[in-house]
Order: sequence, then C-alpha cells, then structure tokens
Amino acid sequence: MKLKVESIGDSDLKQRLMTMGVIPGTTIKVLRSAPLGDPIAISLRSYNLAMRRADAERIQVQQVS
Repeated sequence: MKLKVESIGDSDLKQRLMTMGVIPGTTIKVLRSAPLGDPIAISLRSYNLAMRRADAERIQVQQVS
C-alpha cells in the first residue's frame, strides 16, 4: 500500500522522524507488520524503517494509487 505523508502529530519522535526523511509530501510504502501488529515495516526514499504502531499512528497519511 502506497501512502503520502500529510503531516506528523506532535510527539517526542517528531523531530527524529523528520530527520529520517518522514516529512510531508514523502511517499511511503507499508511493507509488512509483525504477527501481533507491532512493529510495522515501511519503505521510504531508499531504505526500510521499522517503527512501533503507536508512533506510526501519529503520522497523517493519504492513500496514493
């Protein structure tokens, strides 16, 4: 599933996520999630990133076809 980052909610990780390239306008792809749903793996720019579902829920996205 391809998604486009709309915004990132305020959290302790906001600056760190932005430093890693999760910024508004970036296209990300959800690769997989662990059997119990946490963590999830996403692909953005030229690398893969694993993050906790609670952190991922703070990222506002829009589905891209």
